[in-house]
Amino acid sequence: MTFQFDSTVDGKAIKIASMIDEHTRQSLLNIVERSMTAQRLTDELDQTFTLWGGPPLVLRMDNGPEFISHVLQQFCRDRVGISYIPPGTPWNNGHIESFNNRLQKECLNRNHWTSLLEARVVIEDFKDDHNHRHRHSSLGYLTPSWGPSRLRGRTLPTAPTLTNPWVARSTDINHTVALEHGGPTIGDLPRDSE
Repeated sequence: MTFQFDSTVDGKAIKIASMIDEHTRQSLLNIVERSMTAQRLTDELDQTFTLWGGPPLVLRMDNGPEFISHVLQQFCRDRVGISYIPPGTPWNNGHIESFNNRLQKECLNRNHWTSLLEARVVIEDFKDDHNHRHRHSSLGYLTPSWGPSRLRGRTLPTAPTLTNPWVARSTDINHTVALEHGGPTIGDLPRDSE
């Protein structure tokens, strides 16, 4: 779980709370507000836990003010574990950092919000698209909403293996890119992001 910040065209701040399930890669929390209290965060977490069948074993987050608050500590006591990543080590929370990077590049950087409502609608659409249309190599190129939680007892499809070193899979599973001799090697190609 983490926060991201943006602003509307009038310069007023927007605070975005996101939470990713590390196993399914689903975006489970969507709060877009001007400011957010710890009580508002715990209310939304309670609704999210109810919607998704209960709390996770552990919430991983940085040690921001909302996350170290007494309100959140009380909410999580005897319900869910808390794991704070050390300051300055975003790689310890890599799944949400990867998601935030996509949210920043593909949504926040491309929009100039005229109102908080506009930001809420577009960011919610982005998170819905992430859950239902964005394929992840770590999920066997399934979408988060179709990923491991729906397979129940079946094995996850594996990514295709390369038989020809000059052919590589692009991020679109149905599109194959053939590289000419003397072109970049497989190691030079950009890696899929999660």
